[in-house]
Amino acid sequence: MPVRVLIVDDSIFIRKRVAEILAETPDIEVVGQACNGREAVRMVSELQPDVVTMDVEMPEMNGIAAVKQIMEENPTPILMFSVATREGARATLDALEAGAVDFLPKQLDQINSNRETAKQLFCSRIRLLGQGSKHLKQQLCRNDRGAKPPRDSRPVPASARRLVTQSYSLLVIAASTGGPVAIQKIVSGISDRLAIPVLLIQHMPGNFTSSFAERLNRDAKIEVREAKHGDPLKPGLALLAPGGYQLEVQGGRASYSVSIRDSRENEHYQPCADVAFASIAEHVRGPVLAVVLTGMGADGKIGAEQLKKKGASIWAQAEESCTVYGMPKAIVDANLADRVLALDEIARAFARL
Repeated sequence: MPVRVLIVDDSIFIRKRVAEILAETPDIEVVGQACNGREAVRMVSELQPDVVTMDVEMPEMNGIAAVKQIMEENPTPILMFSVATREGARATLDALEAGAVDFLPKQLDQINSNRETAKQLFCSRIRLLGQGSKHLKQQLCRNDRGAKPPRDSRPVPASARRLVTQSYSLLVIAASTGGPVAIQKIVSGISDRLAIPVLLIQHMPGNFTSSFAERLNRDAKIEVREAKHGDPLKPGLALLAPGGYQLEVQGGRASYSVSIRDSRENEHYQPCADVAFASIAEHVRGPVLAVVLTGMGADGKIGAEQLKKKGASIWAQAEESCTVYGMPKAIVDANLADRVLALDEIARAFARL
């Protein structure tokens, strides 16, 4: 069965262009087009698409309001189209908080300078969301992500408590699709008494990470900021890898800093968890805790293998709480996970660090 897509944009040119790109892929079918959020809400109810592509700025009802209503009435995987501005980044992050699953630049050539490659990446993203649509819809139905979840009073599992009592030298968290919401939930709960540095690796374009770091810092008890070349790793400081670049750890003898460099030919993710993990395995002494959260693909698995050889603890997010069970699944399938925990369990465990 083809992946059924609803296109939502107030620009007839954009709608036509997206439809043309998707029509070139035989396993993707455009089932409808909407020119504003209000029309999108109605058409999602009528057509029950597998995936929705959603613009942000539209008349009558904007994309964020439409996402909220769709999540309340007919939870559906939504991919946001974002403009490459600070305001566009902030609006897209609002949409992700409201329940959107993923996002891409509105100008597809910002994904990759090769136009054909950019089109292929866009179609593959739609295909992956569509193939996982049943799981995603179930996940979205379980979690009204447009509202704050009730406080979970269940105790932290004994297994997580035992690991949390261990003294770590570094905490590193990696994520992709669904990661912004997951990372925000975890980081906002970390105590201001945290005595170790934190690194955050989120697949994200370069014009987004600054706004994402600001948002994390707003809600966190620790300091969070976008990493810059040469920034030292310090207790109580979380550094977010800048989009479009690679973050590595350098130094030794318990004095470490980050190196920010351009990506090399075979490094498809920017930033890449494998690159960051490998540098940590090479340079950081003492026990490391690496956590792999929701995301497509298998980024982090190769780096986790190297970390594991150096005695690191590896946690993977459990499937039932993932937006996309790709990156954590790769860790679990490779028998690298010391613990497999739901997002709530990870968040509560981190509050004890």
